[in-house]
Amino acid sequence: MEHSVDFEETLQEILKRGPKAASTDWLEGIKEEFGIVPLIYQKMAKKPEVLLSHLLYKDAIFETSSIEPKMVELISIAVGAALNCNHCVEYHMHSALKKGATKEEILEVVLIAGSLAQAAVLADAYRIIDVGTNGCGATCEINGVKLKKNGD
Repeated sequence: MEHSVDFEETLQEILKRGPKAASTDWLEGIKEEFGIVPLIYQKMAKKPEVLLSHLLYKDAIFETSSIEPKMVELISIAVGAALNCNHCVEYHMHSALKKGATKEEILEVVLIAGSLAQAAVLADAYRIIDVGTNGCGATCEINGVKLKKNGD
């Protein structure tokens, strides 16, 4: 299912209304559809051009996606959970529910995200431990901490 976004029409509407009015309308639409306006959008709205460019970019990604909207929201929940972004999870959870996701599906994507996030943490830690105990090549700086090379 391929979608198209009429950028020209959207841009003409922004130009006609002006950035401030267009961003205000867009935020009202978000609040109507999702029940909340994310904090990041509220802050971006102080610079309407920043908000509008972000929303245009985001909409282009979602509107041209071949992935069904519910699945996009479930992916967004998983990414938000893995990044420990509570606001992202909450926003996309509400959106996913409105798009037909079940509580069970939401719990499953969070479990998958948690499993991958945990594996990433462990893999990084094991690599650091291996480097620290087996010598570390040219530089031993990890997050600003210098590890001693073997024999130093």
